[in-house]
Amino acid sequence: MKPTQKRVILASMSPRRTELLAKAGIHHEVIPSNVVEGVNGREAADEYVGRLAREKAMDVARLHRDAVVIGSDTVVVLDGKILEKPADREEASQMLRRLSGATHDVLTGVSIIGPERQDLFVTTTRVTFIDIPEAWLDGYLDSAEPYDKAGAYGIQGSGGLFVERLEGDYYNVVGLPLMPLVRTLEGHGVTPRFL
Repeated sequence: MKPTQKRVILASMSPRRTELLAKAGIHHEVIPSNVVEGVNGREAADEYVGRLAREKAMDVARLHRDAVVIGSDTVVVLDGKILEKPADREEASQMLRRLSGATHDVLTGVSIIGPERQDLFVTTTRVTFIDIPEAWLDGYLDSAEPYDKAGAYGIQGSGGLFVERLEGDYYNVVGLPLMPLVRTLEGHGVTPRFL
């Protein structure tokens, strides 16, 4: 794959985000930020993911001023409560039981900081789960999949079996809303390579 016109850095260790950028034809480096995630209790979910995305991008951009840096954060929101990555099996079980049979929102904040401009946007996708059978839930919790994902599930993996309906950007639920991201990157002089 030929490189894009400018140096692009993804300020995230997420393998899913790296795969999505590669799928979009955006050649990039991975330099994770050192930002510590945490809800302060006063922010709405869209403010929270926007702030974290910006902080992550800024953290890396300070040391790489020539690059276009992408920072991102994704959360699941149910009944106004933010569900981040579960700390353990019990928390993952609680999250999935709450999501079972319900509709929730997945919000991803994306911050792009380049030498000439800065952009920030938040994308929301609505996801409705089936009533998750108990045997499926137990089996899923025995896998490694729930533990490094907001809301304790991965739509691109076995967790996709729980999804009855999706309204909005599928890739947003995976971790990066591709179309608005690529459109915004074009404003930074970075275009996809369809090879």
